[in-house]
Amino acid sequence: MKVLLIGGTGTISAAISRQLLEQGHSLYLLNRGTKNKIFAGYDNLVEIKADISDEATVAEHIKDMEFDAVADFIAYVPAQLERDYRLFAGKTKQFIYISSASAYQKPLADYRITEGTPLSNPYWEYSRNKIAGEEYVMSMYRENGFPVTIVRPSHTYDERSVPLGVHGAKGSYQVVKRLLEGKPVIIHGDGTSLWTMTHNSDFAAAFIGLLGNIHALGEAVQITSDETLTWNQIYQAIAAALGVELKPFYVASAYLAQCGSYDFTGSLIGDKANSAVFDNSKLKRLVPGFTAKVRFDQGVRDTIAYVMSHPKRQVEDAEFDEWCDRVIGGLKKLADNLN
Repeated sequence: MKVLLIGGTGTISAAISRQLLEQGHSLYLLNRGTKNKIFAGYDNLVEIKADISDEATVAEHIKDMEFDAVADFIAYVPAQLERDYRLFAGKTKQFIYISSASAYQKPLADYRITEGTPLSNPYWEYSRNKIAGEEYVMSMYRENGFPVTIVRPSHTYDERSVPLGVHGAKGSYQVVKRLLEGKPVIIHGDGTSLWTMTHNSDFAAAFIGLLGNIHALGEAVQITSDETLTWNQIYQAIAAALGVELKPFYVASAYLAQCGSYDFTGSLIGDKANSAVFDNSKLKRLVPGFTAKVRFDQGVRDTIAYVMSHPKRQVEDAEFDEWCDRVIGGLKKLADNLN
């Protein structure tokens, strides 16, 4: 197949790019070219170095091209999808819009999530924009025959960053550092809500199964693992991979959302504070034989090994560390005063 990925080097898309290249497909990457060196050595890779927001330049680059599939991994608002429609209508047999499972109804009426679960998230603008994007591309499918497939990822991770519920603006490493230093780490709620982590290699295998799949046109499909974990199990697996003791400090999600220094309203109240268990029956009908293979405790062990052996991934965040100490210290003091 001849596949164009807009982006192609992120947490989700890098695994897709690599698997497409390994399978011998013709892969076109439309991006600024700053990270494409991770795919060095593949002669079936074509780089289109451009900023997708520069519509005229991109149109010139692709004017004589057609594709079996195009996927945009960096479209977040409807205006960006309107641009994609202008660029790719008539140029691709399939257009894949990467939406988000965070778009599902919050709070959930049923913890089991299917593609039929209503889309409604009053807590997170990111999710509302994804919903609006879905509505736009589906209107183009209905009205103009634009060959759309919507894909909804949930929490997908790779080797470059440890997946967590609560972290600062510079990523998750500071929480890893706190674990290594024997400090308590904040877990939202009481750690018993259910969550689903999906390794990017599993996501990629399912995603590629949707490419060129006529049964996926006009459909929305969620791609996640079938493994369900509590947040306590997630943090315990991370601590075990580090070979340290987990010292959890539980803080209500609603309290974290009101702390001011960090905006946890969307990421917690609108997402991770809710239990999320996905029914992937539709995906498995569309991609027969697909099964997520990477168990979280195994996948996160590889992630920890990678992060700890690559200093560039060890980005410290003193401001977040100090904030954690203040939150924990303040709540401990309050508890002491009430006793």
